[in-house]
Amino acid sequence: MRKLLLLGLICTLGAPLAYARAIPAPNQHHAPGNESLQTPIAQAGYSVGVNYQLQCAGCHLGDGSGSAANDTPRMKGFVGNFLKVPGGREFLVRVPGMSQSALNNAQLADLLNWLMRKDGMAGESLPADYQPYTTEEVTVLRAKTMLNLPGTRGELIKAMRAQGIAIDDGMND
Repeated sequence: MRKLLLLGLICTLGAPLAYARAIPAPNQHHAPGNESLQTPIAQAGYSVGVNYQLQCAGCHLGDGSGSAANDTPRMKGFVGNFLKVPGGREFLVRVPGMSQSALNNAQLADLLNWLMRKDGMAGESLPADYQPYTTEEVTVLRAKTMLNLPGTRGELIKAMRAQGIAIDDGMND
């Protein structure tokens, strides 16, 4: 019994030393090329395509096809339909992935306009009377928190159906 208690005491006292090896040594340096802090995305000056890859592609995928398994709707060929129903324009700015992104308001407006191109994500879903987003519009809309994303989206999808718009966003709504 004494041996067992002694072994338990040794393990208890020795454990902090084992964990201490995970703490960096005082003379440890950053990996080459990683010496300075990263520039915030809002200040980096990336192109709108790079901003899409950094802020949207993780969920919506690089081509905008989304993933129903991850509750992420398809944007490609569908996202412009939101602009055809009341509240849809605001919804696109206020979706948490947009409103809470690291982009500044001008970058977010540029990204939304990039998504709404006929030769881009919106494709044929883009309404003929599309008006580009402005920085000022995004600033105002982004400040309003969306409290019920599924409910808001559901109402917009219902309004699209009422207009005869085919719901082809991969979500089986």
